[in-house]
Amino acid sequence: MKTIELQQTDSTNSWLSRNAGSLEGECLVYALSQTAGRGQRGNSWESEPGKNLTASVLLHPSGVLPQCQFVISEAVALAVTDFLADLGIAAMVKWPNDIYVGDKKICGILIEHAVMPGVIMRTIAGIGININQKQFVSDAPNPVSVWQLTGSEHEISLLAENLAAHVEDRMKGVGDSGMLHTEFMGRLWRGDGDYYDFYDRKCDERVSARIKNVAPDGMLTIETASGELRTFAFKEIEFLL
Repeated sequence: MKTIELQQTDSTNSWLSRNAGSLEGECLVYALSQTAGRGQRGNSWESEPGKNLTASVLLHPSGVLPQCQFVISEAVALAVTDFLADLGIAAMVKWPNDIYVGDKKICGILIEHAVMPGVIMRTIAGIGININQKQFVSDAPNPVSVWQLTGSEHEISLLAENLAAHVEDRMKGVGDSGMLHTEFMGRLWRGDGDYYDFYDRKCDERVSARIKNVAPDGMLTIETASGELRTFAFKEIEFLL
């Protein structure tokens, strides 16, 4: 998978959306500076220029039905944990697609699909990984960077190539969605079977529960301490730290 470096853009996801038609094959685009980096549901992404890996990957998944699209999120998230493992960092996936080290967020992922009836035409996966940033000034509650964890700085261009290789490798596994899903569940933050505190936004209540499963469409199912099963879409439930 080739990589493309941009000195500055609004967001790499937006850049790929505008230019996907003129690009051949799959590629990873990264920017040294983003003026309007995006997170999930319109949230902004704090990134000091030149310090972090802010990238988007153009994918053309074949044979993945729209109702089973979450397997692509699983593959991308696992690729990021593989990438961080190369840097000596053991990371987990916080549903639906943040990457955590302990209780701190090191990466956010934004998946956007172009869908035709019955088929996913293309996917753009935005990946923002905190690399060399030493201090965070936004109101994000729990960020952490590779530098803060290891004390080492890294060359962004080399990391971009490594991330592209890991995404390409993981995407080869989407055809065996069962095995990929099993590995995803094994790396799920707070997916160890223990009970944790959640805030159920649909019922407006705090509950103690454990994660039971993530469905092919990405819906999360938890089991409360009383044995009740509840299923949620993104933003319908909050993990309480």
